[in-house]
Amino acid sequence: MVKIKIFSFPKLKKAGIITVSLIVMLLLHFCTSNHEFKGLKNGDLLFVTAKESGLSGAINNVTQKQKNASFDHIGILEKGNKNFYVFHAAPKGGSQKQPLKDFIKEQAQEGQKVVVYRLKSQYQNAVPEALEKAESMVGKPYNFNYILDENSYYCSDFIERAFRKDHIFKLEPMTFIDPKTGKTNEFWAEFYKKKNLKVPEGEPGCNPNGLAGSDKLERIKEL
Repeated sequence: MVKIKIFSFPKLKKAGIITVSLIVMLLLHFCTSNHEFKGLKNGDLLFVTAKESGLSGAINNVTQKQKNASFDHIGILEKGNKNFYVFHAAPKGGSQKQPLKDFIKEQAQEGQKVVVYRLKSQYQNAVPEALEKAESMVGKPYNFNYILDENSYYCSDFIERAFRKDHIFKLEPMTFIDPKTGKTNEFWAEFYKKKNLKVPEGEPGCNPNGLAGSDKLERIKEL
């Protein structure tokens, strides 16, 4: 009778356990990191809540229209097979395509939240071309003057242009008046003074709060 000796390979066994553990950890990380993105759709608009001071507070002070809509930034979502990206124009990086997880992380570091809005069903056909337009604008610098031009964009300007062909949003006369005083907001008066520019009161433009107030959108959820 032939006896077969079973050898044990503890190192290989240990390596196998480690490999399996790493795979499980990676799968859990993937599932967890994407769980909060479940239900998001191409073309969803990501609004960033405003701060109470600085540039963010100044933008909100002269543009807020709704009690539940207090925003100072906006981007548009592109959903790939496995990844999510945000097209947006920001002071840091200009017009860009950024991974959604990085976009959310940056807002969280500033103590700001991201709220998802979506075009109503009858306007969803505008999304594919808007994303193509957004892609074409990547690389343009940020418009620090907030006065429309063709060579640089600010956040809501970027989004309005992306959807312009289908007239989803519209440009409106800008205002820099503090509703509490009836005078030009002090922040903006000083802001344009330093640039040797006239406050562009009444000139065409747009802002995140104005876009959020569109009757073509519906609020979905907070990320």
